[in-house]
Amino acid sequence: MNATATDYDSLLSRFGLREFRPGQREVIEAVAGGDDVMCVMPTGGGKSLCYQLPTLARPGMTIVVSPLIALMKDQVDTLRQLGIAARLINSTQSVREQEDVMESMTRGELEMVYVAPERLRNGRFLEILQRCQVTLLAVDEAHCVSEWGHDFRPDYSRLGKVRAQYLDGLQTIALTATATPLVREDVCSLLDLKSPKVFVTGFARTNLHFGVSQSKTEVEKETQLTEFVKRQDGAGIIYAATRKSCEAIGDWLPEQTRRPIGVYHGGMDSEKRRIVQEKFMAGDLAAIVATNAFGMGIDKSDIRFVAHYNMPGTLEAYYQEAGRAGRDGLESDCRLFFSYQDRYIQEYFIENRYPSKEVVNKVYQYLLSRPEDPIELTLDQVRDAIDADSSEAIGTAETLLAKAGVLRRLDSSQNQMLVRIDSDAPTMLDFLPKEAKLRRRVMTAIEQVVGRRRNDDVYVRPNRLMELADVDREQLMRTLRELSRLNAFDYVPPFRGRAVHFVQRDVPFDHLEIDFEELARRKANEYEKLEAVIGFARTGGCRQRVILDYFGDPDSKNCGKCDRCEVPTGAGSTSPLTEGLSESDANALLCGLRVILSGVTRMHGRFGKNLVAQMLCGSQNKRITQWKLQRLSTYGMLSSMKQSQLSKIIDAMIEHGMVEQREVDQRRPTIEISDFGKSVMHLKTPLPASFTLPTGLARCLAAAARHIESTDVSSGDASGSDGGGQESAPADAAVNADPVPVEGAHADTGIPVTLDDLTSPEKKLADEIRDSLKRWRRRTSAALGIPAYRVLSNSTIDRLAEIRPQSSSELEVVSGIGPATMEQYGYDILEIIGGCLADAETTVNDPTPMESDESPSELPSGKPIGAVGEADPAIDSERPAADLRLDAPNDAPPIDEVPIVEVQAQAELDDSIGERDAYWTWRLFSDGFTMEEVCQIRKLNRRQIAAHLQAAAARGRSVSPSWQS
Repeated sequence: MNATATDYDSLLSRFGLREFRPGQREVIEAVAGGDDVMCVMPTGGGKSLCYQLPTLARPGMTIVVSPLIALMKDQVDTLRQLGIAARLINSTQSVREQEDVMESMTRGELEMVYVAPERLRNGRFLEILQRCQVTLLAVDEAHCVSEWGHDFRPDYSRLGKVRAQYLDGLQTIALTATATPLVREDVCSLLDLKSPKVFVTGFARTNLHFGVSQSKTEVEKETQLTEFVKRQDGAGIIYAATRKSCEAIGDWLPEQTRRPIGVYHGGMDSEKRRIVQEKFMAGDLAAIVATNAFGMGIDKSDIRFVAHYNMPGTLEAYYQEAGRAGRDGLESDCRLFFSYQDRYIQEYFIENRYPSKEVVNKVYQYLLSRPEDPIELTLDQVRDAIDADSSEAIGTAETLLAKAGVLRRLDSSQNQMLVRIDSDAPTMLDFLPKEAKLRRRVMTAIEQVVGRRRNDDVYVRPNRLMELADVDREQLMRTLRELSRLNAFDYVPPFRGRAVHFVQRDVPFDHLEIDFEELARRKANEYEKLEAVIGFARTGGCRQRVILDYFGDPDSKNCGKCDRCEVPTGAGSTSPLTEGLSESDANALLCGLRVILSGVTRMHGRFGKNLVAQMLCGSQNKRITQWKLQRLSTYGMLSSMKQSQLSKIIDAMIEHGMVEQREVDQRRPTIEISDFGKSVMHLKTPLPASFTLPTGLARCLAAAARHIESTDVSSGDASGSDGGGQESAPADAAVNADPVPVEGAHADTGIPVTLDDLTSPEKKLADEIRDSLKRWRRRTSAALGIPAYRVLSNSTIDRLAEIRPQSSSELEVVSGIGPATMEQYGYDILEIIGGCLADAETTVNDPTPMESDESPSELPSGKPIGAVGEADPAIDSERPAADLRLDAPNDAPPIDEVPIVEVQAQAELDDSIGERDAYWTWRLFSDGFTMEEVCQIRKLNRRQIAAHLQAAAARGRSVSPSWQS
């Protein structure tokens, strides 16, 4: 391409544009220079122009690989309106329509052809490509190429092979809006780009306002979404996690908002999807409720808002979808409606994307037991046959077996047969006797059809082979069966839909090349991505900066307009924190907040928020005295407040990232102060401008803290000098001064309570063994580069802490300690346990405490006490509860620690099922989950789930009889 800068500008006018957007010119010049290119540009940044404009400035044709039919159709329609010769080929077209496009390609009439990645394994299309002048391959949504990307598709991973085998390493540009540095490297490697030029245009979308609305119940979330949509002026997209959720929202949201709203998901037939999309594009719909099947590449520039009703699984997916708002550069709103129970749905999806070794083996053995070939069974049929949890797990298992080389997954061939030659020999005739004239005729016809496509699946209609070989159907089929005895030749008879074909049937499962350790690594990576989304929802800082830092943008900075950056305005029950307060009350309010943070710090992440609130307001209930929390110096410092009020304030602190919530044992969350919270508590960082409290609650906290002097607030953390250390800075001195003695808590000395006051020697020893084993596990897993749980699981560590084996014979009988663990780690485990036991004996024989100028932390870190049983009602309302009863005692063990007989007996004794338990079970069924899936998500058995459904029906909710089947 010899276009000058002036040529670029003249070509711009063909697209109705006057100037380039940031980064576009540099990418276009690299393409013009013949380089392979990796282009990362935010949604709305104009990625498409980076291959469309160079296409117009050079002879030949560009093949554009796009993942969705909607994306192709939208872009092709736009190009044709501009007078650019563009066409698409997809599965919705008739054979005649597809042939028309391919004939236009061979005549050189087209400038761009859009195809799905699956098209590049179509034999007819590959033949046509080799007869055309193709000068550029554009891979849109290139993150799909990477297995680390959030939208992996197998046919995307084949593009590198297709490019090398059929396109002679054709110049390629890969484009995406969301790719971390790891994904970018993976894409370049898998596509085999040669010394690619990588362009990463700033990820920041300065016209987007990012916000998060947190909710504890589905009703609260529905109300928040309704109010949000009512406030919007333009059109928008509302994303939901499941098809069932889309349909449910599509039922009630139009009535609540009095606006026309459509529904779009993959379960609808293509015609309905087309109608909904065209209505939305034409402006006839105010919004569209969709799964992530909608929106990729949709060229509607005036989308004013994007709402996520459910939390997506990755920040890549969130930013990709949210970025569809405001592509015209005007201000637009992006809102995530965050509730903690969404996490469990995403975890469920992750677990099923990475099935266990046992599930993969079950799938393998069952498919081997089937005599037919090909095996035309749906994923649901295989799932039911082996009693698995989900169809997605079956699909993943089949993919793993295919990658291991024992079977192939086949898509619909429209009554075509499959032939394949896996040999580089000039001709397969060399492997056939000269007198086998019929086999040689058929093989000659096959080689004519396969052509250059060796080592690949080639579909062909039987009639074509019959014609080329001059044989009838019976002769052809018999001869193909004879030829299939050759090691380098394979064929599959015609089949109707998706099918599985075995290449090898004699390989034992243990000999398959499936790297389950690698799968575990990828699974851990998915969980890390999920944690990044939760971190985004709970950050105390700028939301857009969290995203930019995640993607490695070196120019990341605060956006100044997200709900964390901007100061809320307007009157109402919730207002800027100190609005309407006198200076003394404002100081008292800040002091009260620091007291709460100090109280959280003193609990060292071992308790949930309700117990922290009870301690601060001076409760004398059983659990406070059981753990001797009345000895803490912050006990009762906010005694004029109610527990519910303090819980609300802690919720706000969690929402703004000052306090972190950790689910450490079967959905029993504990809380601990974050680094940001410590900085606020020490007065090193101001409160976030967006931190607000209801006016009445703010005044109540100010009144409760009015009597507290600033020097009464003690951090109690390891970094402070909680027992009298002095700091030079007045602000820090205020935080680290001596704690105020509390009546009953060593009142004569003011010494903070220690762990010895809170735990028995037996409990302390178990905690010490557990902590020592976890520290060793962390070092070992890091050294070996494997997930920690593959060294020892948490449950195994708990058993070791209780049983305390002291010999190999005692260790090898502990559940979770197998022969491999004994051989690799047995000595280390016994050494650690032995050392802890020796230390404990020394302490008993010499109980004199060490002298120190500083008093110890009030509650040293250790195993979280969430396992002992703090049921947190406020958190229970955010997710499916683990306990059967809402009135379970505070010291009740987790449900999975109670024998099932006792659970069932207790369920029979209950007069009723809790409203929240019944609601969440009903909600999961309403969202389309099966009985087995609900049992897995809720951690309950079928009988308990059935009881929940009965309770839901008794409260007037619609319950389908099929749910209990």
